[in-house]
Amino acid sequence: MEFVSPVLDTVKCLWDCCDKRAVYIRELPENLKSLRNEMAELENVYKDVNKRVADERKHQKEIKHVVTGWIDSVEAMKREVNDILTEGEDEIKKKCLGTCCPRNCRASYEIGKMVSKKIDAVSQLCIKADNFQEVAASLPTPPVSQVAAPLPTPLVIQVAAPLPTPPAIEAGAAPPPPPAPAVIELPLENTVGLDSLSDKVWRYLQDDKVTTIGLYGMGGVGKTTLLKRINNEFFKTNIEFDRVIWVVVSKPASVEKVQELVLRECGCLDNRWKGRSEDEKARDIYNILKTMKFILLLDDIWEPLNMLKIGFPLLNDQNKSKVIFTTRFLNVCEAMGAESIKVECLKFKEAFALFQTVVGEATLNSHPRIPKLAKTVVEECKGLPLALKIAGAAMRGKTTPQDWEKNIKLLQSYPSEVPGMENDLFRVLALSYDNLSKAKWPKTKSCFLYCSMFPEDWEISCKQLIELWIGEGFLHEFHKIHDARTEAQDIIDELTLACLLESNQSKTHVKMHDVIRDMAMWLAGENGKKKNKCVIKEPGGWIEGHEIAEWKETQRLSLWDNSIEDSTEPPKFQNLETFFASGESMRSLPTRFFAHMPVIRVLDLSNSELTDLPAEISTLITLHYLNLSKTEIQSLPVELRNLTELRCLILDDMEKLATIPSQLVSRLSSLQLFSLYASLGCNGDWGFLLKELKNLKHVSEISIPVRSVLHAQMSVNSQHLRRSIRRLSLQDCTGMKTMEISSYLQNLQMWRCFDLTDVKINLEKGRVQKLSDLSEVEIVRCPKLKHLTLVAYARNLLSLTIEYCESMQEVIVEDEEIGISEVEQCSDAFSVLNTLRLSYLSNLRSICGGALSFPSLTELTVKHCPRLRKVPFDSNTNCLRKIEGEQHWWDGLEWEVQAIKHKLNQHFVPK
Repeated sequence: MEFVSPVLDTVKCLWDCCDKRAVYIRELPENLKSLRNEMAELENVYKDVNKRVADERKHQKEIKHVVTGWIDSVEAMKREVNDILTEGEDEIKKKCLGTCCPRNCRASYEIGKMVSKKIDAVSQLCIKADNFQEVAASLPTPPVSQVAAPLPTPLVIQVAAPLPTPPAIEAGAAPPPPPAPAVIELPLENTVGLDSLSDKVWRYLQDDKVTTIGLYGMGGVGKTTLLKRINNEFFKTNIEFDRVIWVVVSKPASVEKVQELVLRECGCLDNRWKGRSEDEKARDIYNILKTMKFILLLDDIWEPLNMLKIGFPLLNDQNKSKVIFTTRFLNVCEAMGAESIKVECLKFKEAFALFQTVVGEATLNSHPRIPKLAKTVVEECKGLPLALKIAGAAMRGKTTPQDWEKNIKLLQSYPSEVPGMENDLFRVLALSYDNLSKAKWPKTKSCFLYCSMFPEDWEISCKQLIELWIGEGFLHEFHKIHDARTEAQDIIDELTLACLLESNQSKTHVKMHDVIRDMAMWLAGENGKKKNKCVIKEPGGWIEGHEIAEWKETQRLSLWDNSIEDSTEPPKFQNLETFFASGESMRSLPTRFFAHMPVIRVLDLSNSELTDLPAEISTLITLHYLNLSKTEIQSLPVELRNLTELRCLILDDMEKLATIPSQLVSRLSSLQLFSLYASLGCNGDWGFLLKELKNLKHVSEISIPVRSVLHAQMSVNSQHLRRSIRRLSLQDCTGMKTMEISSYLQNLQMWRCFDLTDVKINLEKGRVQKLSDLSEVEIVRCPKLKHLTLVAYARNLLSLTIEYCESMQEVIVEDEEIGISEVEQCSDAFSVLNTLRLSYLSNLRSICGGALSFPSLTELTVKHCPRLRKVPFDSNTNCLRKIEGEQHWWDGLEWEVQAIKHKLNQHFVPK
């Protein structure tokens, strides 16, 4: 029987090799040979590039970052490939006795898979080197004779004749006119989708009033390509310019560095300016260009440049010189006084055309299923040209649907593992991340990475995002929520200006481009080294127990519309700091799910179908933020009172919430933000909580609905509450005739206050008559209310809704008590208002006596207001996109200037 054991071992080995992974084992010898050949080819390319780099350095030229990065990648690749080749050879030698099978199939499979990936990676490095038409940042000056070559369209450019070089330049004297040609054509790749932007730039170039043009947008979007196209267009135009100067600025951008680049581009030899001071170089540049009509093209600016300090003559409509630059930052355009043009991602049709040019027709037509799979790849790139080029290069030569499906799965799950994505895309995009304000570092960077916790294409509420940042401790130095919000809004603005976030028109929501999000997730995982440091599960799916067990080292966990399998053993999240669980599929949590979360700070269960909270939530004593908004929870467990470190408790829109135990809120001694807005349980009156909130010294922001006159008055009479309540909903306050509202309010709702006749501002001593924080007002079914003059003082009002107020004749009337005329009141009222809704106001005759510009109004709704015959619009009302109302009302309106009606008529929608 001694022979049975070897035979069984052989059979088992053969069986293991017969599964789908056998191909890696079977083809390992051949793949090792291919890897050697590919590496030999890369070695030759590497030597050629290195020689070109050495030659350029002899001429004191700056080597491009993309080239030095490529060289570093090749050197790292050589070390990795040598190790893999050694391991592969050793593995081939290890065979089962008397067979051709490896002893360890698993090890052979892993090496085989690694070899296959390295073949692709080495090939991509070879392909990338083909794009190095130039390896240095500045281009060599061609002979003057090249300029005289005949062109398809006559070029009206003056070229100065070269002068003999004097032995030395006297101090303060300008160098002689340079011998360089007026414009140098640059190597240019495909410019798909840039026609309209190019046309816009040329319109600005022909406008004498425009001197500076800034092209801004996220990294990899095609700004440099557009600038090169503009440069090359000067060979085809009849616009007269004496000189087109191309300078790659990049980082770091000192005045001296830019001066030297400009002098080189102007044809000045190094010995003319080496060793000269910054002021002397500025004088040289000024004297060269002061009599010229020039175009200056500056690529890759990271901070505003002082053009006069560099030496450029003042740009005006007299000398008609122009500056065009590219940057990732809108605020750079603003600081340099430029006409800003945003370079945006391509639409799908253009994106597919670009991808097609890179991947090649032969690959796309190699199988009937591939064109459809190609569309999936293009969709994943979301129109970002650099991502499309890298993905196209990775798919070039892949002729089977299986290869495409494998790479698509990789692109969706682990994009950094797609060849080229990490080095050529993520590291390029991450330069914007690295450049974030040092004064706010690391909080700005942490805030940016946090945005990747939301699903793809998610419209992130700025309000919610800021509250999460507060809960995480990113803004811990602020004792008042209002101050923290101000700081956080500055951070959002900075991220938006850097094109790392995109803002909606009203600036209430932001979103991340999918490729930026992939880069952020890669950074959050320490450049892809720790994939489970932050786990984000996309919507829809079933999470099994073994998956949860793999997340024991996770710091941030985000589950969106997922269901979790219950397990007998509670998970142990020793490092978990943040947990999101949202969506209709989230109906329950596994037994004792919160039992082992010793360091958790943020727990967001909002928008889920949870009906109760487990008692072990009381063990989360490190919790700073708890959000249960829009859940089905009916009662808060009394154990919540143990969360004494809690700073933010958010319970908005909880329609079924009926019970909050007495003295629960008062025990939360660290509470800073308490929100119970639009939660109508307990008969909609949570006013009794005001007594508990009043005694919490750290509370600085409260949102609450009340349904009694007593509680309404309490909200104003207590100074602490008056300064803390930011959103107030007053409903069914029968008997309340006058209501004084706090000047600190942000949102005001008043529903069914049938006896209300007047709403006033509560003026604290020393506080001016303003509602500078008030942004939303909604007044419904207050039939005795005659006017709402207080909104004239709400300079930042965004939305105003008034319905079923039958006694109201004017929204804003003259305020006789204060002695301010209606014209003075309305001078800038509604200046930022974007939504105005007026419905069932049977006696309303006017909004305000006098015309208003409504410069920001985008939506107007007027229904059943038969006496409103005039709308106070003037010629500056330019943002309106939608006007809803009855057709007979619109036709019967009286207009002082008929042209305004004709202008707005296109936006009217009859209802």
